[in-house]
Amino acid sequence: MNINSDKSLDEAIELLRQSYAEYKYLDLDIKVKGKARSNQQNRALHKYFSILADKLNEAGLDMRKTLREDIEIPWSADLVKDFMWRPLQKAMFDVDSTAKMKRADYTKVYEVLNKHTASKLGVSVEWPSDSD
Repeated sequence: MNINSDKSLDEAIELLRQSYAEYKYLDLDIKVKGKARSNQQNRALHKYFSILADKLNEAGLDMRKTLREDIEIPWSADLVKDFMWRPLQKAMFDVDSTAKMKRADYTKVYEVLNKHTASKLGVSVEWPSDSD
């Protein structure tokens, strides 16, 4: 059961009361999850991947020059996500999926990645806004 509103919380409490009244014994497992990213964060995150990929390609920094020397691979939004963002996210927060990060952690990963690409590759991308 997912509890993500006052109504679903009330329903869960009522279900627990009914189950306890009937069986007098319950064994619960509760998984606490942080708030998922907002739709705005999701759009900005993927827009950032796309813009950074374009900027790296424009600067002549394909994946070969950035990560591997043995094959020329142009950047794409998915490659930025898989080879730059996720490894940082995993190292910083031990989270594999971008959808499972806490809202406040996106800014932290962005700041580290943007600092790295700016200082090491000369490529900096502002975090996208709704108007971008």
